[in-house]
Amino acid sequence: MSEFDGLSDHFVLRMYEFIRNEVQADAMAGTRLVGLPAMHRVDHLLMEIDRRGLFCAPIDWPKHLIEAACDPSVGLRKATA
Repeated sequence: MSEFDGLSDHFVLRMYEFIRNEVQADAMAGTRLVGLPAMHRVDHLLMEIDRRGLFCAPIDWPKHLIEAACDPSVGLRKATA
């Protein structure tokens, strides 16, 4: 069972578009409000969009998020003694 079962195609696309619009707004304002959790959510949404055979515009992720997504140490807490 998918986390998106029971949701309409329109709603799934709206969730994706909301994140895409927030990324665009961040870029225009020069802020960093959208982070890695949004990228992970989009990954799940894109899998569902593909599964349903829907289409959406790609997200132009900012460089800092792409780099953070590729860095395996991001999100890991360092133990302090």
